[in-house]
Amino acid sequence: MNLLYINWDINPEIVNILGLPIKYYGLLFLTGLVLSLNILKRIYKKEGLSTQAHEALFSYALIGILVGARLGHCLFYDFDYYLQHPLEIFLPIQKGPDGVYHFTGFAGLASHGGGIGLVIMLLLYARKFSIPFMTVLDAIAIVLPLGGTFIRLANLMNSEIIGVPTDVPWAFIFRQVDDLPRHPAQLYEAISYALIFLFIYLIYRKNIFKIGKGFYFGISILLIFIMRILIEFIKVDQVEFEHGMILNMGQLLSIPFVLLGLFFIIKSILEKGKIKTT
Repeated sequence: MNLLYINWDINPEIVNILGLPIKYYGLLFLTGLVLSLNILKRIYKKEGLSTQAHEALFSYALIGILVGARLGHCLFYDFDYYLQHPLEIFLPIQKGPDGVYHFTGFAGLASHGGGIGLVIMLLLYARKFSIPFMTVLDAIAIVLPLGGTFIRLANLMNSEIIGVPTDVPWAFIFRQVDDLPRHPAQLYEAISYALIFLFIYLIYRKNIFKIGKGFYFGISILLIFIMRILIEFIKVDQVEFEHGMILNMGQLLSIPFVLLGLFFIIKSILEKGKIKTT
């Protein structure tokens, strides 16, 4: 029966050089970031924003996403552990049973924290380069789902954030976890985010809404976090305290983003209507 399913047994490490592993996660994360920045280069040019501002965006975005995602995981999902092991929050090490620290890479990044960290860094970025903050948010929001696509593909390569057991024909058996056929929840999210990106980018190319009014920020986070809430229902709980919860931590953290997205969509539509009637 298992032959009907997709057997997934990928080694997360591509290669190990002198004890330092190069993993699919890091490679896919950077690939998504670089592709997003290349698309943003066209957007910046179209909107008359400076090349210097675009070149600086990479470092601001990278720091915001990584620091925010790491803190988000430590605070939202495993606070008690990291309270006892603060050194492991920002260093890629973990204390083993022998009491010795070992290089492990960062195990745990939360997308909600990454989003918050990105917004904070973009505030500093907008002030530094004298760009309206909503213009920056709208521009970033267009490519945000594309970045999310590659992050979820990275989760797939790590055999993490897996789905619950199922008997659907396209089920994955994550051999590094167990021998049960499961929903490939990471793949569902990756495909959803890719479609969201194409939809939003098409709206932008058609000039239906102008950048800087909040529409793209609103529609991006609304669609992303609606899909996050829905797909969470078929995911395995990430941490033990989520067992028995009607909505898990990922879903609860998504609700404010959905409401914020609705606010900006409604606000931008109403403002567009006022402009047309005047």
